[in-house]
Amino acid sequence: MDFNFETLLVEATEPGIMVVTMSRPDRLNAMNTVMMTELRDLFQALYVNPDVANCIVLTGAGERGFCPGADLKERDGMTDDVWRRQHAIVEQFIRGMHSCPIPIIAAVNGVAMGGGCEIALACDFIYAAEHARFAFPEVTRGIMPGAAGPQNLPRACGVRRAKEIVLTGLPFSAEEAREWGVVNRLCKAESLMGEALATARVIAANAPIGVRSAKKSLDKATELDRASGYEFEITAYNLTVPTEDRLEGVRAFNERRKPMFKGR
Repeated sequence: MDFNFETLLVEATEPGIMVVTMSRPDRLNAMNTVMMTELRDLFQALYVNPDVANCIVLTGAGERGFCPGADLKERDGMTDDVWRRQHAIVEQFIRGMHSCPIPIIAAVNGVAMGGGCEIALACDFIYAAEHARFAFPEVTRGIMPGAAGPQNLPRACGVRRAKEIVLTGLPFSAEEAREWGVVNRLCKAESLMGEALATARVIAANAPIGVRSAKKSLDKATELDRASGYEFEITAYNLTVPTEDRLEGVRAFNERRKPMFKGR
């Protein structure tokens, strides 16, 4: 597929891995309407054509900013109607991230605040540079988080910690984010992408149908009661049984070799 965007750099860096870079470095990769629209279009395309990659790494251009949220210069003086229409685009791309069948690793290379923090949380897990900073400052600006942060943050760190973060609007460090369960791993700035890509390679080498079925089942763990979640899990499990990859996995184990999965 040809992903030709103005504010996103999409690269197939190696087989099975896609790197998506939010690229407005002069604004620390703040989202304007163009970037919001391109994020929506990207994740809608990936939902329709998930075979283009087995794992995605999402990051920001430069060393200072992952994404500080919406570009408030663009929003200055924006009418209520235009604001709502712009936010509807955000809602579409966040839903697209949630429904993306391909695992997404956030490589947070700097400031991740407001909507930028919500983008990171919409990924499957987060690796962060040690100097990264996080915050939900919306209540200090007269609004509230509206890109699923109030849904995803409590799932990462618990409701009480999430209330403290969101209701104060205070920033927190990458170390605190790791301690609270928001971030999986802290990395040196220079090794962040290397470590994220190393994990992406492990995921991309696994059976794609199994990975995607497992991802959906794990998502259901926080959405359904245990019995209903297990029913979904069994349905997803049964999708893997008739696949060529299941046969290849057993053969490779018995032949003491690395499996060659094909996503079939």
